[in-house]
Amino acid sequence: MATRAAKDAAPSPSERQINLLRKRKYDAMHRGGDPDDKQHPKGKLTARERIELLVDPGSFTELDAFAVHRTEAFGMGEKKIPGDGVVTGYGAVDGRDVFIFSHDASVFGGSLGEVFAEKVCKVMDLAVRAGRPCLGINDSGGARIQEGVVSLAGYADIFYRNVQSSGVVPQISVIAGPCTGGAVYSPAITDFIFMVEHLGYMFITGPEVIRVTTGEKVGFDELGGAQVHNIKSGVAHFLHESEAEAFAGVRRLLSYLPGSNRERPPSSRPSDDPQRRDGSLQSLIPENPHQPYDMKAAISAIVDQGSFTEVQEHFAQNLVIGFARLDGEVVGIVGNQPRILAGALDINASVKGARFVRFCDASTSRWSRSSMYPASCRERPRSTTASSGTARSCCTPLRRRPCQS
Repeated sequence: MATRAAKDAAPSPSERQINLLRKRKYDAMHRGGDPDDKQHPKGKLTARERIELLVDPGSFTELDAFAVHRTEAFGMGEKKIPGDGVVTGYGAVDGRDVFIFSHDASVFGGSLGEVFAEKVCKVMDLAVRAGRPCLGINDSGGARIQEGVVSLAGYADIFYRNVQSSGVVPQISVIAGPCTGGAVYSPAITDFIFMVEHLGYMFITGPEVIRVTTGEKVGFDELGGAQVHNIKSGVAHFLHESEAEAFAGVRRLLSYLPGSNRERPPSSRPSDDPQRRDGSLQSLIPENPHQPYDMKAAISAIVDQGSFTEVQEHFAQNLVIGFARLDGEVVGIVGNQPRILAGALDINASVKGARFVRFCDASTSRWSRSSMYPASCRERPRSTTASSGTARSCCTPLRRRPCQS
């Protein structure tokens, strides 16, 4: 009887394999040191916490969790950590599939090596093949110097996929930590960039390198902080005070975007009457043609209630761009802002508008252009190029960009 009880208590071969898998998963998450101990004291979330905050609960499936680098030089043979510093996989946002990679700064500072790059490239390829958005959460020190030119080649592979994916699937980057070198080149050529203030930084080389080479002392925020890239350079599109706000912003932005250029943006049932009249539009434009008004007020009054999401709110403010809904259908909006520079276009505003219209074109979104200039900027009185704030918006379906096989 005792022998039989002992046999019943012993785990079966399948149970032993499952327990071994569980141990390997635990090691993959903690072998480089507990990420909580390295990230939380800095006010940052771990790579997996960020993914869990972004996707629907329980929807994330990790890929290549046990992958390790192949480098033996510089003592790296004794530092092989499962995952190699990046968490990749797929999940769902509001029930729609997305592909994700998240840098793990607790492993080699989130630096990119050969296997790291292979994991990211795999996710990017799967996103294009499935026709679904690709989201990157960036917190990396750039190339892994111990792997030399192999690491740089990995960045070349990622840049190539950024270009090939452009206009095919939405690419969104979240800058949630200090990013230097190659770790900022890739986000800079994606469609939308979210930055977390006082956590996310984008610069080619850090302040210390600049001090050594030029003697100039510059801080992180001055060199590549969230405000610099949202207000001055225009590299970033959204500015948030916390990671939770940034990921909520990503979820909201995705609600306007199609999975790829092969489908239309998601529609929703409007919460207000599409035939409603808004009396505020009658008094919005002042009688004095030299007096400015707020174009955002016109946009908010025309589109579905609460549906307008502005893009690059802090950059080139003489032009307003963003996504909204008309009767539940997604539209992109471009409007001159008379309150700033009298709504006149300068170089920054032109680039801002052109890039947004190009994205709407590639993503099969409709777009509406609302142009109003005070007489002080034009020889004749107010002129309407497409539609004015008091007229019906003109929504034009644009051509589809050819799909890539």
